[in-house]
Amino acid sequence: MKKALHTKSIYRSNLASDIRIAAEAGYQGVEMVGTKVMNYLNAGYTADDCKALLNKYKMEMNCIVDIAHVERTDKESVITMTKEAEIFSAFAKTVGCPTIQLVPLCAHEGKTWDEVKRLTASSVNQVLDIGNDFGIDFQLEPVAWSPIHSLSQSLEFIEYTGRKNFGMVIDFWHLWYGKETTLEEVAALDPKMIKNIHFCDGLRNEPGTICDEEILRSAFAGEGSINMPDWVNAVKATGYDGFWSYELISKRYWEADTREIANKTKALLDKYLD
Repeated sequence: MKKALHTKSIYRSNLASDIRIAAEAGYQGVEMVGTKVMNYLNAGYTADDCKALLNKYKMEMNCIVDIAHVERTDKESVITMTKEAEIFSAFAKTVGCPTIQLVPLCAHEGKTWDEVKRLTASSVNQVLDIGNDFGIDFQLEPVAWSPIHSLSQSLEFIEYTGRKNFGMVIDFWHLWYGKETTLEEVAALDPKMIKNIHFCDGLRNEPGTICDEEILRSAFAGEGSINMPDWVNAVKATGYDGFWSYELISKRYWEADTREIANKTKALLDKYLD
């Protein structure tokens, strides 16, 4: 079972430091935040430089996260997402990263499900086709408060695109928070559709209060409201054998010692998975 550090867990660190810190904590991979990739390239480093770092520490980059707002259809947004797709896909191919994450959000909130699928696919398919030219796959992240927020909706949308290089990530918190995905559905999922696991705990805000993800997800595994063993067992029941990424979204822990966070999250992954 392969384990990766989702580098948003140590958000204030940079790409080069993330790789070293994750390796020193015993991880086999990093799920790299896209802004860190951009910052690295904009500073004059290259994908070959990153590949050398990964090789130095015997690490893999299992995913780049993410290209967001991929549901938008206005010209400016499409130009932005397709440009990111080109940059990330070329980078991913060089460093040996198989997957890029796509995140559709709320531009089509209130529209019919058929409209959501049609409009979102009109943009997403352009991104998928760019990645396909580089041999790159994509994972859809269903966000709890967006029109595409459940496992069943995700699978229907993926099929609707008609593309073969498209699967999904099982994000414990988003699927649990959305209340429309059951553990039985997860357990019955074809493992070929799973590109990655976001292993994370968290809370649900009280009705009528603000959903602040950076507070609600500020919980280590076992400290929140998600039944972590049940979610782990549901994923294991699928036969999935890829990476499990520990994701911690927390404005508090982002200011903590990054090495301590990496060590603690790795120990928790070992506890729940082994």
